[in-house]
Amino acid sequence: MSNQYDVSCDEGAEAPITLQEFRDDCDLVLREEGVQRDCMVSISVVGDERMRELNQEWRGQDRCTDVLSLECERPDDPDLAPGEPCELGDIVLAPAYIARQAEGFGTTAADEFRLLLVHAMLHLLGYDHLEEDEAQVMEAREDELVSLLSTDAPPRHVTLTRHRGDETS
Repeated sequence: MSNQYDVSCDEGAEAPITLQEFRDDCDLVLREEGVQRDCMVSISVVGDERMRELNQEWRGQDRCTDVLSLECERPDDPDLAPGEPCELGDIVLAPAYIARQAEGFGTTAADEFRLLLVHAMLHLLGYDHLEEDEAQVMEAREDELVSLLSTDAPPRHVTLTRHRGDETS
């Protein structure tokens, strides 16, 4: 597979993982989810104020959040021509917010960032957490995928999906 990731960082916003880690982590999710079609994902790393603006614009929530996911196409969409790449969607991450959140969960900023990248990719692939049963399925899948990522910390359970009861993504 030859997936394409357009990663951009706003001035002053810095991701705690490398560009190669973005690619590797997203590729792992797509591979483990059995996606056979090439996919394109736009990933933006932004400051808290920009995230607040985007959250207000897209979700009507006038506050910062950690991650937003905007789905475009599904890899199994029958309207996509054979061999045509799937424009999976957009992911927006706020690393300063994520770093503060990581402290509360007793994890590193990089590991929390990776978790939220996996979380966002799962949203683009159709997972959700609005209902309790959906949240349990998504949380379990996050656990499985995060355990496969190469991180500095040993794999640990996603101590309650960060968004349960908070329709953040």
